[in-house]
Order: sequence, then structure tokens, then C-alpha cells
Amino acid sequence: MDIPEDDDARLLQHYIDICSNWGRWGEDDQIGTLNLVGPEQVRRAARLVRQGKTISLSLPYDQRGPQPGGFRNNPQLYLTATGTDHTTGAQDLLPADWGPAKGMGFSDDVLVMPTQCGTQWDSLSHIFWNGRMWNGRPADQVTSKGAAANGIENYSGRIVMRGLLIDLPAHRGVAALEPGEAIGSAEVEDFLAAHDLTALPGDALLVRTGFMAARRDDWGDYAGGHAPGLSLHMAPWLRRHDIAAVAGDTWGLEVRPNEISYFQPLHIVSLVHGGIAFGEMFDLDALAADCAEDGVYEFMFVADPLPLTGASGAPVSALAIK
Repeated sequence: MDIPEDDDARLLQHYIDICSNWGRWGEDDQIGTLNLVGPEQVRRAARLVRQGKTISLSLPYDQRGPQPGGFRNNPQLYLTATGTDHTTGAQDLLPADWGPAKGMGFSDDVLVMPTQCGTQWDSLSHIFWNGRMWNGRPADQVTSKGAAANGIENYSGRIVMRGLLIDLPAHRGVAALEPGEAIGSAEVEDFLAAHDLTALPGDALLVRTGFMAARRDDWGDYAGGHAPGLSLHMAPWLRRHDIAAVAGDTWGLEVRPNEISYFQPLHIVSLVHGGIAFGEMFDLDALAADCAEDGVYEFMFVADPLPLTGASGAPVSALAIK
């Protein structure tokens, strides 16, 4: 919907006003809507495990990933010790004064990567709005040393909950949504109703657009370009249903180009002010195939980020467990 810029500002502020959770869990809170996930929600998720089946939701972290370079690169793995070192005798004497190897060898490596180059969670220190981040903390609490507040380490051990797959291509009868196609609350409600599901407080929504599947063998501008995704107008629905986390199969979760004249406005409303955990570039294709086969679109969702102190985001080895 095209709106004049003045109306854009008013709309954005209106959504901030009705969706904000600042102060809801106290002025020192650093985990936002993950407060909605407690023992009851974890037990509810665990009861969904009936088959003992695990499905990975993470992309491999390697040079074949979606990043084009420039702003972010794909992961680079550097081997500091190899099997060749072992077989050629370079490891006959172990490092650090550990003595002779006596037939033992080893490999070791170093990983260099942007924290948000693949499947990842945004932290609540990732986005600022008018000098503030989640819960009203000043943006200048994020320095070259990292975030003094709202860093991704605060999510550690928290992302274990009921997950709901929202498979929009299957619902629409298409292979994938097109760039610029927005996903609204009515369509999400239709999908849930069609599968006899109700979103509950503390749930995670996993929203599949099919965009990753469409670009997997030829990424092009997948990372950073136009994409399907959640509409800004989903924000009140997410707040009303107390959704704890939302993850999708695109680089920015929300629709691009954005629907109003502000960059990533859903991040401004629902991450900065709503405190909702945002996950991006989750690989939902295998999960979608499995759900289509058994008709079960709810599962235990376990997706702990790497606890990188002060980081704006972190990679994750995410699982759906059925």
C-alpha cells in the first residue's frame, strides 16, 4: 500500500505505540518476548515429539552460501593442522611441549565469518531507532567492544519452544512467492485454520516463502535484494498473539521492497519495540516436505544461537523435532 511520507511516519509510530513491550518485563530485561517461554511452554513443545525425528533447519556454513561479498562474505574455513601434516611427519613432535606424537595426529582449523552470513538470529542490539534499541537502552551501549546490553548471548538456552510451520507456497499452490509479495495476518490465519492450529503465547512461527528453494543453486541477489516476506501490517497480530520468535527463509524476514518509506520497518516495530526474536535464512524446505507428508505442522523447535558475547547476531544449528 503506497502512502505519502507523512502518513508513513504516523503509521510507523502508531504501530510502535500499540506493539511496544518496553518495560513489560522490567527495565533491565534483555530477552524480550523469550520471557513468554517458560517451563510450561517447553513441556508443551516436548509433548509434540512423537516420532523421534529431527530435521535440520540450518544452511551449511561454507563458501557455497548466499552471500555475494561486500557487506557480508560467506564463511571461510582455514586449516591450521591437516592430515597431510600428519602423514608427512610434520606432526611427529606435538605442539606446546606435549612430546612425541607416537603415531597420533590431528587436524585443527579457524573459522572466519560474519555472524549474520547464514542461518542466524538477530540480537536485540542489532537495530536502533532514534538512538535507542530494545527496552529503551541507548544505542551507544553498542561499541567496538560489542553490545554492553541486548547482545545475542542473552538468548542462550532460551529458544526451545513449540514451532509452527507456515508454508505459504503450498497454501497458494505455487513453487515460491515472488520478490515484493507481502505476507499478511489474514493469510497466516487461513493457513493455521486449514491445519487446525492456533498460535499460542510463546510460540515460534517459521514462515516459508520458497525463496531459498528458488535461489539455492544460483543465489544471485538473494542476500540483500528484493524478496517476499512478512508485511509490516503483521506487527499487531504478532503482538496480540504474543509470538515469541519469527524465522523465515529470506535474508531479511520482511518483504522487500518495504511497504513504506522506512527501511525494514517491521524490524523497527517488532524487534526494537516488540522485542520479538527474529531469525533469518532458515532452511525450511526439508521441514515443509516432511510436514506435507505427515500433515503435522507443529513440532518442538530448538534453535540456540552461538553465545557470542556482545554480538549483534549469531549462527545457529536449528532443529525441528517431531
